[in-house]
Amino acid sequence: MAHTHPTSHAEGSRPGSDKGSIYTCPMHPEIEQSSPGNCPICHMFLVPKADLAKESAQGKHGEHHHHDRVGHSPSEHHHHDQAVEPSTQSTTGAMYICPMHPQIRQDHPGHCPICGMSLEAEIPTLDEDENPELKDFRQRFWWSLPLTIIVVGLAMSMHFVHWFAGGIQSWIELILTTPVVLWAGWPFFVRGVQSVRNMSPNMWTLISLGTGAAYLYSVVATVTPHVFPPAFFDMGRVSVYFEAAAAIISLTLFGQMLELKARSQTSQAIKSLMGLAPKTARRINSDGSEEDIPLAHVHVGDKLRVRPGEKVPVDGLVLDGSSAVDESMLTGEPLPVTKHAQDKLIGATQNTTGALVMRADKIGAETVLSQIVTMVAQAQRSRAPMQRMADSIAGYFVMAVVAAAILTFFAWGFLGGTQGWVYGLINAVAVLIIACPCALGLATPMTIMVATGRAATQGILFKDAAAIENFHKINTLIVDKTGTLTEGRPRFDQVIVAPGFTEQDVLLFAASLDQGSEHPLAQAIVQKAKDDGLTLQPVEHFDSITGMGVQGHVTGKQLFLGNTLLMSREKVDIVTLKSQAESLRAEGASVMYLAVDNNLAGILSVTDPVKGSTAQALDTLRQLGIQTIMATGDATTTARAVGKKLGIDTVHGEVTPADKYDLVEKYQNEGKIVAMAGDGINDAPALAKADIGVAMGTGTDVAMNSASVTLVKGDLRSIGQARHLSDLTIKNMKQNLGFAFIYNALGVPIAAGILYPWTGWLLSPLIAALAMSLSSVSVISNALRLRTMK
Repeated sequence: MAHTHPTSHAEGSRPGSDKGSIYTCPMHPEIEQSSPGNCPICHMFLVPKADLAKESAQGKHGEHHHHDRVGHSPSEHHHHDQAVEPSTQSTTGAMYICPMHPQIRQDHPGHCPICGMSLEAEIPTLDEDENPELKDFRQRFWWSLPLTIIVVGLAMSMHFVHWFAGGIQSWIELILTTPVVLWAGWPFFVRGVQSVRNMSPNMWTLISLGTGAAYLYSVVATVTPHVFPPAFFDMGRVSVYFEAAAAIISLTLFGQMLELKARSQTSQAIKSLMGLAPKTARRINSDGSEEDIPLAHVHVGDKLRVRPGEKVPVDGLVLDGSSAVDESMLTGEPLPVTKHAQDKLIGATQNTTGALVMRADKIGAETVLSQIVTMVAQAQRSRAPMQRMADSIAGYFVMAVVAAAILTFFAWGFLGGTQGWVYGLINAVAVLIIACPCALGLATPMTIMVATGRAATQGILFKDAAAIENFHKINTLIVDKTGTLTEGRPRFDQVIVAPGFTEQDVLLFAASLDQGSEHPLAQAIVQKAKDDGLTLQPVEHFDSITGMGVQGHVTGKQLFLGNTLLMSREKVDIVTLKSQAESLRAEGASVMYLAVDNNLAGILSVTDPVKGSTAQALDTLRQLGIQTIMATGDATTTARAVGKKLGIDTVHGEVTPADKYDLVEKYQNEGKIVAMAGDGINDAPALAKADIGVAMGTGTDVAMNSASVTLVKGDLRSIGQARHLSDLTIKNMKQNLGFAFIYNALGVPIAAGILYPWTGWLLSPLIAALAMSLSSVSVISNALRLRTMK
């Protein structure tokens, strides 16, 4: 959490103050102005741009002292009353980062020199446009797709029908393929050249080599067919492979479109959090007048009014009024909390029916919401990037294939006689075509596609391939209580009566009194009475007693319904049922006493029941060797009671979002592979920090956006199913990759002509292309087996 400093600084002594300095937002570097203030987008305090640039250059982003930096005291800026207006939009100061290699950082868009992936903004904005690269690839794909279809159709039909004489068809395919390769595929060749220049061979190297070789070979065969031996002529022309080059380009463009679209969703968690904050606040001026002002204009010490149904604008203290405030979006507390004078308020929480007057104590980066935003951003960037099995050895594979092609060319040139160089060229092209990364490129994505589809039919949504790959490694599961282990909706439990009263009397009195209350506990009691067919009586002189309960008159009797403090104030003797009430609390229930004419009538308990599937789910996790830990914002006594009932030995109660984040980090530092399961906004930082975040589909959008896996039905039993599917997926991926590399290990030597001295066999590029297609079909067929595996 950010530190708080004294609340007075002279202008000249303010840290970082410098006349002429440009101030910018750490999360939105496009916001620039000449004086301190608040960011109009996320409300963080602006900091000197020079300091931010210096810290960026030192590579400190994402570390804990960066978190401290963005938490400057409001004293540094709050006494400036001028409005904060964004300057002309500029990308100056914005940082771009590689999703797979976070150490790659630069101040402008581009591509990662290691893997060739396009860089993305380190911190998203609420109003950012669609990824320009996605728009570019989409345009290239749809404009070139008709040409690819025609070329492939011509090539396939040539095997059955002789449409054109001699090399006319080759020229037609050349004309149609050239824009596909040289325009639609141009970005791939640029990245392929960059991979060579950076001495970091990757998948783009393979794609550019494979398509480039097929295209250039076909151009030579079309333009100068006389350089080829007669054996390579078929139907009056040399066989060409324009369709292979065009098809690879189009398929790669389509795959990149899917990938870029999926990657654009990774910033939704931060955007959802930013969107929680209200846009305006109602300030009470010193003369008593009130006005609605932009949230960026709120300063520490301002007096604000929060009307019924509005969100609390910033963190602060209640000065006047009382109301129930729904804090579930940030604290995880399932029930609204009654607030009165001197109670603390959290920004972005929802006021219900009452009116409050508050004092702003924390704004910008110091609010709970802003700190959660920061933690989610840090967790997303600090997560270890997924290294696909193919990429781990792609560099060696590419170098080996290129070396084999070069060796083939020169070996045939020097040892192949008068036609040696021609045969060398043909066989070198065959090596590159048969080693084209189709099978290798499809090995992982096809398995992932089938696995995610299979999972979706079972109510399990994986956000990306990394989630499936890593799920089988988890050995520690941290779970929230409310809405994850329990249903998250209070239900009436039971009535225990004092001598002289019946259960029906107690329930009728309590429900009649509570029908005027909006509290969820009251609604549970009222619903129980209605379910039992009781006719509620009218209530008179109803009054809600802040922090204690309610009172009123029903059928001429004075009723009090509430906690121990209310009974003590009204001098109601509760000794006869006190031990039973404590026993119910120890079991996790909320207990209320009912007094009729100052005599104890009974107690009513309301509980948030454990889901019927939870016990079975926890048993399955134990069998899988996964340790389960509960971490909840509920009271420690209640948490321990639920934990004991479910057999969970390690329980953490009354934890904040930051505590959950730290708990995940603690177990990770111990070498554990940690999964976090939760359903609330308060779980978002921990979900993002965990190796695998599991969100309940019945929870909030922010939780689901922060998590790697979403259980649509909110059923923990799906975790066991997801674990089993992950195991099957990893096995299938290894089979595909193993087949792809074995295929290349056998195919490349044959294409190079290693069997020619003994058998006289040479592998035509046409056969190489056919073998390449069959290898892809084999990989896809193996991946499809996941659909029927038990």
